[in-house]
Amino acid sequence: MEEKVEATGAKEVVTGSIEHKLRMLYRLQCIDTKIDKIRIIRGELPLEVRDLEDEIGMLKTRISNYSEANKEHTIKMEEFKKQITESQSSIKKYKEQLMNVRNNREYESLNKEIEFQDLEIQLAEKRIRENQASIQMNDEEIQKCQKELSLVEKEVEVKRAELNDIISETEIEEKRLLEKRAECESYIDERLLTAYSRIRNNARNGLAVVTIERGACSGCFNKIPPQHQLDICNYQKIIVCEFCGRIMVDSGIVHEEEEHN
Repeated sequence: MEEKVEATGAKEVVTGSIEHKLRMLYRLQCIDTKIDKIRIIRGELPLEVRDLEDEIGMLKTRISNYSEANKEHTIKMEEFKKQITESQSSIKKYKEQLMNVRNNREYESLNKEIEFQDLEIQLAEKRIRENQASIQMNDEEIQKCQKELSLVEKEVEVKRAELNDIISETEIEEKRLLEKRAECESYIDERLLTAYSRIRNNARNGLAVVTIERGACSGCFNKIPPQHQLDICNYQKIIVCEFCGRIMVDSGIVHEEEEHN
């Protein structure tokens, strides 16, 4: 039968071998929908795994930062301890010198030095206590992070295993569906296939071929005029919805394709 493009109120696409083409288009849509579902499932899990891996990275960075801070606090504490030892040595020296002072001026000067070193010791001891407190706080944070890290690592292992299982299962199924898709495409002329791809790419849910449900388009839920419903059922024209632009098929094709699958 000769094929031609026509234009009516309901946007006719092409005529000629209509029933077969509608059947192939609907079959192609079913295959594409299954492929979409596989890719959606596979598309979510990698994101979840990536998010968990990022969380693990952040926790390890925090643990590393706390550990580095503790090293710095430990170094400072050693410096303050060394300062205390030096001040104690100075105090001992000054006290020995007090035994040999010749006047009050020397005595007062040595006492001031001793008082100053005492203050230095007190300040160093205070700084040591502050660093010890910081180390304790950091150790507590490290323990919290390590517990959280352990939980996240277990979760990511479960997700990875789940992802690997899905990939191994879906790769085979997707390959099978792609082979069926290629076979199905071979029965559809290029112009109609291009129209199908354009409609599908513009559709939010990827549906280019839809059915009539309760007298309305199942894609946009707008009412279909009775005459257009009759045209769709008679397979005289390939008709697209005048509201959403999707290709419409009748329930007969749907039921036969369900039995076919």
